Amino acid sequence: MPGSDPRPLIGEPVSLDLLNTRWNHEGVREDLLTDTDGLAVWLASNGLDGRFTADATTLRHLLTARDALGAVVDSPGAPQATALVDAVLGHGRIRATLTAQGPGEEAEFASDTWGPAWTAARNYLDLLRAAPDRIRACAHEACILHFFDTSRNGTRRWCSMAACGNRAKASRHYARTKDN
Repeated sequence: MPGSDPRPLIGEPVSLDLLNTRWNHEGVREDLLTDTDGLAVWLASNGLDGRFTADATTLRHLLTARDALGAVVDSPGAPQATALVDAVLGHGRIRATLTAQGPGEEAEFASDTWGPAWTAARNYLDLLRAAPDRIRACAHEACILHFFDTSRNGTRRWCSMAACGNRAKASRHYARTKDN
């Protein structure tokens, strides 16, 4: 049974949630995916624990996907970054199916150890199709988290208003009162 998820931001789409397995806490870089226990926590947080195993090979493949997604989010459209994501996507595919309920789709993987990595990369494509301009990095200079802006007007700036948004506002307030 995996432990609780220690990350400050969870619940983002799986591709961005994978990027958010690294975060800053009081000036120190934290990383959930340093071992298979952290992988088990991440799989459970994303509802993938019933389908995939938290083992060393799956972790290695997931770290490959995290690096690829990080590169493409930092440099959208860069040929090297897109090639990294394409390499992860090469380990799986969508197979069309017909079920009793009608047409369907099923993901198939070269190996199940690529399943979580492929799922995250595929989800990134879905976000790009939906609203590429809403894939954002937190605006707070000390934060490295990412989110998909689902606000009505599309102006969300921080991963969390309670954390980074509050810090930014407090910092601006302090700067204003310090000058007076």
